[in-house]
Amino acid sequence: MARKNDKQQVFNPKYQQLELLNDEQKAAYEAYRENDVLFLLGAAGTGKSYLAMSFAIQDIFRKERSRIILSRPIVEAGENLGFLPGDMDEKVYPYMVPLYDCLDKICGRDGETRKKVESCYEVAPLAFLRGRTLDGAVCILDEAQNCTKSQLKLFLTRLGKFSKMIITGDPTQTDLPFNQSGLVEVVETCKTIKGIGYVHFTEEAIVRHPLVAEIVRRI
Repeated sequence: MARKNDKQQVFNPKYQQLELLNDEQKAAYEAYRENDVLFLLGAAGTGKSYLAMSFAIQDIFRKERSRIILSRPIVEAGENLGFLPGDMDEKVYPYMVPLYDCLDKICGRDGETRKKVESCYEVAPLAFLRGRTLDGAVCILDEAQNCTKSQLKLFLTRLGKFSKMIITGDPTQTDLPFNQSGLVEVVETCKTIKGIGYVHFTEEAIVRHPLVAEIVRRI
C-alpha cells in the first residue's frame, strides 16, 4: 500500500516543489510535463484531482500558464438536489467543492499564495464552454466518468495555444444512467495520439485513509 501523506501537500508554493508520494504519481508528473493532454484515471483516493490542481498551481507560479480553468459535469451522485438558488457561481459551487478542498490544502484558505491563485482561476461548467478557445491555461476536467462522449469531445476541442488539459476520472464510479459514460471509449480512442498522455492509478496508490483501499477492493 502507498505510504500515507501526513502533510497532505503535493505542491509547496513556498519552495516551488512537488512532493510525489509513489511511482504512479511520479509517472503522472512526467506524463504531464511531456504531453499537452493528460488522462488520470483510477481508484478513488489516489490523489488524481489533487495532483491536477498541484500541477496547475505549479505552472502558475512558474509563469508557464496564466490561468486555471476548472470544470466538472453537473451530475448528482444518486440524489436529486432539486432547484438550487442563486447565480451561476452559487448553483455550481456544491459540485466544485472537491476542487476547492484541494485548493485549501495546497494554498491554505487565505494569504498571498491563495490570493495569487484565486486571481487566475475560473470555474467553467461544461455547458458554457462551447465556442470558447482556452489559451494559456491549465484546463482541468474533474470526475470525467460522468461525461458523455460528446461532452468529452466538447471539452477536449477547447484546447488553445500554450495550454494543457488534465482529465481525471474513475470509470467504476459513474453516476450517469444506462452506462452513458464516454470516458473509457474516448481514452481508448485518443491515448495513442502523440501529445496525449495516460496514467492509470491502482488501489495500491491510494493515499487516503488506509481503509479506503480495502473498501475499493471489496465493493
